[in-house]
Amino acid sequence: MKLGAHIYLWIERWSDREVGLCDRAKALGLNTLELSVGLDVPFDAALTRRAAAGAGINLVLGPGGAWPEQADLAADEPAHRRAAFDFHRSIIDQTAAVGGICYAGALYGRPGKSLRRRPPADEFARAAEGLRGLAAHAAGAGIILAIEPMSRFRSHLVNTPAQAVRLIELAGRPANLRVLFDTYHMITELRDFAAAIRETGDLLWGLHACENNRSVPGGGLVRWPEVLAAFKETRADYVAFEGYNTALGDFSWSRGIFQDLCPDGDAFVRQGLDFLRPLLQ
Repeated sequence: MKLGAHIYLWIERWSDREVGLCDRAKALGLNTLELSVGLDVPFDAALTRRAAAGAGINLVLGPGGAWPEQADLAADEPAHRRAAFDFHRSIIDQTAAVGGICYAGALYGRPGKSLRRRPPADEFARAAEGLRGLAAHAAGAGIILAIEPMSRFRSHLVNTPAQAVRLIELAGRPANLRVLFDTYHMITELRDFAAAIRETGDLLWGLHACENNRSVPGGGLVRWPEVLAAFKETRADYVAFEGYNTALGDFSWSRGIFQDLCPDGDAFVRQGLDFLRPLLQ
């Protein structure tokens, strides 16, 4: 089982100065780190690769940094779709350069874009076409693409795992195109997490584990025993904590977290592992 955490539990931005986080994560009992990258996140890929390999840490990359203007794989405008395709392809190349195993996120559209009107009939097909090409590019490096359904407040395109499955099928069901289930996003969209996980089946790659308010698992609205029982029935083998450090100035506020939910990333991980490990046995 790959047990991971997002770097945002500790830091705002990945850089060459932060590679020691690999050893820190390993000491906490993790074997995977998730990095958000983008146009505003310069770093030495070779240095990151060496640090992760030396610590025995798997790397997952996501597009949480700055994107090119208007880049959107599902956009009406061909130029915007091309910009998104080139951007995602460059991060797939970064993922390969750092020895990463997966590129994950809302790759199908542009996070934060919600049309608030009925979308064009061919929008899904446009996103699927782009994902098909990206999956083919990633396959050459042995990299998984994991698309993450997001709540209606972040995207109008893929809000449920069933929609993600439909998009993957429309893309031709490439072997390396899978689904990343996020309990925070799904609390808004689903009534039955366990049923959704079972319906996703072997297309499920992993799970972002956090409570309905993005706090550490346990004590919130998520019914973890049911969720993890269903999770263990699939071939998914990645569980990661995701949140935002609330002790870093305005960082959490800039990400829409206004309560003090993660003042200490180490404590978040320790508490989360203590809670989830027995349920994952």
